[in-house]
Amino acid sequence: MKIVPVVLCGGSGTRLWPRSRKTKPKPFLPLIGERTMFEATLGRCGDSEQFAPPVIVTGTAHLEHVEEQAKESPGATVIVEPEAKNTAAAIALAARRLPEESVMLVCPSDHHIADEPAFRAAAAAAARLAAQDWLVAFGITATAPETGYGYIKRGEALEGGYRVERFVEKPDLATAQAFLADGGYSWNGGIFAFRAGQFLDELKRHRPALWQAACQAVVNGSQDGNRFHPDADAFAAIEPESVDYAVMEETDRAAMVPASMGWSDIGSWAALRDATDRNHDGNSVRGRAELVDCAGVFVDTDGPRVSVIGLEDVAIVVDGDEVLVTTMQGAQKVGKLAGAAKQ
Repeated sequence: MKIVPVVLCGGSGTRLWPRSRKTKPKPFLPLIGERTMFEATLGRCGDSEQFAPPVIVTGTAHLEHVEEQAKESPGATVIVEPEAKNTAAAIALAARRLPEESVMLVCPSDHHIADEPAFRAAAAAAARLAAQDWLVAFGITATAPETGYGYIKRGEALEGGYRVERFVEKPDLATAQAFLADGGYSWNGGIFAFRAGQFLDELKRHRPALWQAACQAVVNGSQDGNRFHPDADAFAAIEPESVDYAVMEETDRAAMVPASMGWSDIGSWAALRDATDRNHDGNSVRGRAELVDCAGVFVDTDGPRVSVIGLEDVAIVVDGDEVLVTTMQGAQKVGKLAGAAKQ
């Protein structure tokens, strides 16, 4: 049975402002290479021997971008959420519309994965466990003591993976350093595999109201070509919650497959710099720029020439008439800027 990619496509676009905007957030931008993040996600799941056509879950605000960029994915269907209700509801809509035996591979649309063969191998291992009614997370190999990611503690071995001993919230630096030294912890990258019927059973057990509202939204929904519109009134009753809280941290069937595949969520300008090709000084440039005596500097300009002298660990981004200059440490606060909030 082929794996069904379920691609979650949304976001407000504030963390990579000014390049990313609410009207065209990160998934729809070619931040690494020529393909957009969304196109790259679809491309990773494009092998018709392994994957079925994708199911894309998005909102009306991004529908035009989704349909324009999914043209190279024949058979793709789009579930158009009436409003954003977080990942548990989005996955429930897709699961309810699939046959119960379908194995879903839930993928965020805005992550970078450098090693696509490793991704496909991990997807195959996860699908085998999901077919045995495990709810499977990708455990991304931790390469640094990151405090911005959740972690997964590996438990007893399974065929092709491990039971999850526990999920851990984003840690402080000392805890993250201990996790890295321990070797038994992985990053939780937000990529999951489930059998559709098993996911709905677990959701019904742990979040019955959410399950009922999502199922009702599908039953009362309407089809429009390759678009499916869930019933807005039923969907409105859902309390937003992530799949991590609603299901993965509740179930006793949580498993993980290790994945070392050059993964990044591209959650800041620092993360984007680190995922791009850099010179011997760690600098990364897109557009017209000249750097002298710089290290770890990221420049992305869509027009004006940028000249930088003697700086380290700084991002400079020019998008039209908007200019951002930030230290890499400060890049996590970009979304708090008034300009990013207005977009």
